[in-house]
Amino acid sequence: MKTTLSLPTAAADALVELLPTSTVLTPREAAVNTAPRAELARAVMGGFIGASSADVAIVLLEGILPDASTGTELVSPADVLRPAIEAATAVLGAGVLSDVRVGDASSLFDDSAAEIYELLSGQSVQGWFAIRIRDNRAVSGLLSDGAPMAGKLGRINNVEMALTVEIGRTRMAVRDVLNLEPGGVIELDRSAGAPADVLLNGRLIAHGEVVVVDQDYAVRITKILDVVEGSH
Repeated sequence: MKTTLSLPTAAADALVELLPTSTVLTPREAAVNTAPRAELARAVMGGFIGASSADVAIVLLEGILPDASTGTELVSPADVLRPAIEAATAVLGAGVLSDVRVGDASSLFDDSAAEIYELLSGQSVQGWFAIRIRDNRAVSGLLSDGAPMAGKLGRINNVEMALTVEIGRTRMAVRDVLNLEPGGVIELDRSAGAPADVLLNGRLIAHGEVVVVDQDYAVRITKILDVVEGSH
């Protein structure tokens, strides 16, 4: 008989799969918050907005992450843990992960609506993960007060959003990032001339080609993606 995991448990399982820790960690749901206040003050946190929205935070004891990954201006704990947090929130479906940052996650861990997981190495607790899934309360084109969604969204027409053009990606070990110098070459995951990705607040919405307009770089949109394509 196949067991269906709850979303918080699936998120915790996905998180530990990508944690760059020196030891493999296993999540265990905790009935109460056991994380020390001093540790919660330096949590790595993020918010996810999508079909299911959530607030997440992770705390790891000192020494669990490689020494080279923290304490430098170039690489912060938020940078190191973002891929794991992205994996955790990906189980919620299509959506956008906000900036991942270091901060005090006490209010999230204390919230009765949050699910808390101890991260174990053997029987020793090495960290904590909290996730609070929020109710979007938007069904069939109506908001919770019965007003049409389109009318409500009109209020944010002038809100600025970050549009990013990405020509490729790569994964690098922290030691390689710290060894970068002027003149160094970083090989990306796509060939020259391949379409660039256009992202809105981190979500893929279109493909395009890089062009030059009056000596400035620009992007010519070649394909607008639908919701399903952009969620990958």
